Amino acid sequence: MNNHGRAGDAVRLESVRKTYGKGDGAVEALRGVSISFHRGSFTAVMGPSGSGKSTFLHCAAGLDQPSAGSVQVDGHELSGLSETQLTKFRRDRIGFIFQAYNLLAALTVTQNVTLPLKLAGRRPNRSRVNEVIDRVGLGKKRNHRPGQMSGGQQQRVAIARTLVTEPAVIFADEPTGALDTRTAREVLGLLRESVTAIGQTIVMVTHDPVAASYADRVVFLADGQIVGELHRPTAEAVAERMTHLGAWADEPAQPNQRPNSPATHSGGGF
Repeated sequence: MNNHGRAGDAVRLESVRKTYGKGDGAVEALRGVSISFHRGSFTAVMGPSGSGKSTFLHCAAGLDQPSAGSVQVDGHELSGLSETQLTKFRRDRIGFIFQAYNLLAALTVTQNVTLPLKLAGRRPNRSRVNEVIDRVGLGKKRNHRPGQMSGGQQQRVAIARTLVTEPAVIFADEPTGALDTRTAREVLGLLRESVTAIGQTIVMVTHDPVAASYADRVVFLADGQIVGELHRPTAEAVAERMTHLGAWADEPAQPNQRPNSPATHSGGGF
């Protein structure tokens, strides 16, 4: 069950394909994606609508099974796990942050944060829980319920709930999509700090160049393929890449054109 590829990789995808439907109606959402995410790194994933971002995230996180290829998380090959084993593995080693906070309204901050531990049969370490709640800036609101808190504060609770389990990787799907600009930047700063200060690994899907600029690397998807990367991104550079990518993605595909995309995942620009 343990299949350790590269020691520095928290997540590794090799030749991953995902096809929905059969025959003439088949849609290939991912087309041979190979990429790795190093431990302690923050990666943003971007692309036009329909580029395969959500499918990519779901396959990488073990929420959906690829049609072909390999996905390894924390040294474990996910295809080798039974459904029961995969459920336990996701609960223990993978964290999720979504646009919706998914908090239980009747529970306090502390109770929401400790819920994943209790569901896993793990006794919450009170000092660890308090440390995480303090880290996200909610130490004075630990007894508040979601209805007493702003959207940004609720997303902070969701982040604390994820961090407390000490996952190998956190997958974030548009985590600031429902927040105003100032609050979004506070949440992004918190994610950035978790990478810099405690070595957390984060893979975040976003449509926002400013959000992407908090990452170490931006990976661009189009038509189910990785077509470029940007390291040490700025919001302006990301926006420019997305403009070029959108123009390219809107062009009609020529025979054999799309498989040889403008840039590979190890390359540079478009």
